[in-house]
Amino acid sequence: MHKYGLELLLWTGSFAKDDVKLIGHAKNLGFDGVEILISHPEEFPIDETKAALEDNDMGVNFAVTLNDETNSISPDAEVRKKGLDFLKKSIDIAHAVSGGDCGIGGVNYAAWGYFTGVARTEKEWDWAVTNYREACRYAGDKGIDLCVEAINRFETHFINIAADAVMFCKDVGEPNAKVHLDTYHMIREEKDFYKAIVDTGSFLGYFHACENERGIPGTGLVPWETVYQALKDIDYQGWITIESFTPDLPDIARLTAIWRKHAPSADALAGEGLKNIKAVDKKIFG
Repeated sequence: MHKYGLELLLWTGSFAKDDVKLIGHAKNLGFDGVEILISHPEEFPIDETKAALEDNDMGVNFAVTLNDETNSISPDAEVRKKGLDFLKKSIDIAHAVSGGDCGIGGVNYAAWGYFTGVARTEKEWDWAVTNYREACRYAGDKGIDLCVEAINRFETHFINIAADAVMFCKDVGEPNAKVHLDTYHMIREEKDFYKAIVDTGSFLGYFHACENERGIPGTGLVPWETVYQALKDIDYQGWITIESFTPDLPDIARLTAIWRKHAPSADALAGEGLKNIKAVDKKIFG
């Protein structure tokens, strides 16, 4: 069975010392590891996080999202440079916490929520590829994969489908440039779950298991058996992480358009979702 992670954005929008206890809580819910958003590198509790992971025998992956000040597809070269610097600082934190052998996923190639009002341009593509290539080389020396998350058209105009994420990784040309797929985004943008996953193939480096409305995985419209069959057919052995959000964190709720509760509690969403998808995993993978 795969290793299962939980994105801690379910409880906290800005991971700090007071949130380190969530690692043990995720362990108690049955998870093998956590995903942590690096939003403020200078404030990240490196030592405390590392200790909590070791104490609970938990794995870790990370998420990074860029903003208007660190946008890799900004026409402003200084902003693009800040984006690369931010990625490098995040890579340093990931390495300090994990020692390597982890992934950094998320919208780490352009500002999350940034739109120009038109389709992406060749210049934007070249700017992003250039930054990402340098970041991948920096991360590769530390044993870290950078994973490009294809997200829906309402959150970016840049990479919406798996095929474009694969093309981006090919243009970057570094072995640790991988694709991050998320079933929440896939149900909005892909025509076929199976084909998208199989065509991504060996480029798939990280996977988010999310329901179509970000509720409890296994209770909505995502065809989980099809998803897991595709993962089996490409022999995907990487992490599968549940990512969802609640209205209890206003900033995150606003960014992710969460206006109502999708489960009785965050614990129920995580725990029941994990049980549901593990059952599918066992059925398909054996």
